[in-house]
Amino acid sequence: MIDPLTSLIIGFSVILLLVIIFYPGKGLVARFKKNKANTYRVLIEDSLKHLYNCEYNGINCTLNSIAGSLSISADEAAKVAAKLEELGLVVSNENGLSLTPDGRAYALKVIRIHRLWEKYLADETSIGEEDWHHSAEEIEHQMTLAEADKLAAQIGNPVFDPHGDPIPTAKGDLPGKKGKSLDSMKIGEFAKIIHIEDEPHYIYSQLVAEGLYPGMQVQLIESTKERIKFLANGEEVVLAPLFAKNITVAPIKDERKIEGTFKKLSSLKPGEKGKVLGISRRCRGQQRRRLMDLGVVPGTEIEVELESIGGDPIAYRIKGATIALRKSQAENIYIESEE
Repeated sequence: MIDPLTSLIIGFSVILLLVIIFYPGKGLVARFKKNKANTYRVLIEDSLKHLYNCEYNGINCTLNSIAGSLSISADEAAKVAAKLEELGLVVSNENGLSLTPDGRAYALKVIRIHRLWEKYLADETSIGEEDWHHSAEEIEHQMTLAEADKLAAQIGNPVFDPHGDPIPTAKGDLPGKKGKSLDSMKIGEFAKIIHIEDEPHYIYSQLVAEGLYPGMQVQLIESTKERIKFLANGEEVVLAPLFAKNITVAPIKDERKIEGTFKKLSSLKPGEKGKVLGISRRCRGQQRRRLMDLGVVPGTEIEVELESIGGDPIAYRIKGATIALRKSQAENIYIESEE
């Protein structure tokens, strides 16, 4: 026979377990339903973003393209598309799927949050640029429009994100697409990078590794089916055509605006001096402000004092003070050498 205390403990344990499972709003069942609903909402919003990107780039959107973009099955893509139609966010036509005005407004809201957050990460934090997109993919489904507007005001209502994409206004206005892909340039033509596509991640990470960024000047020197060779700020870069398609450029027609070649601070050896011409646009936010606080501004003379045993960091003489900089930082400082 079970004693009363044991019965009480068992009964209390059963009640506690039922509460944990079925408690309204916070129990395991409620959380499961909430997570399932949130996951489905993410699919809806990601599908709208994909539809808008197709529309913006003049590409037909189909169930297969949605499935490929969201990494889901064709059946799941069909269910999502049916739900979008039911909500009045898309319509079907002979070319595939198209956004309705309400669907376009919804998509622009998600895109606005995504690009504002990337801009915030780029300018206000030390998070690496390969992580901006992934972080924005998460926050875009959590932040409200009111919070996005507050963030925009905090960072100065930017017009472009760090990849060169225009940021939709609070009213949903967005300028049309400009520029052309780098692989469509003519031999000898000069241009400026205005956008680097951040998807797929594999290609974007390779472009980042090459040191490419919006604002960089390029000149095409070779274009074949196998490779695209160009000068980027005076340095030779070779890409596969598939990779070059992810870079959008704007031709430079006024040759007076074309900058000549210049050296990087990292190229100087101990005892050599140089005068700062500027800081690369790739160096942003806190890192850029720190360099400027250290006196790295146009016209400042910098001398290499000493290399560490491993060659990194390196000690520089800047305005009478000895400052240690990593090679990755010195790579972003353009100088005019004494020579």
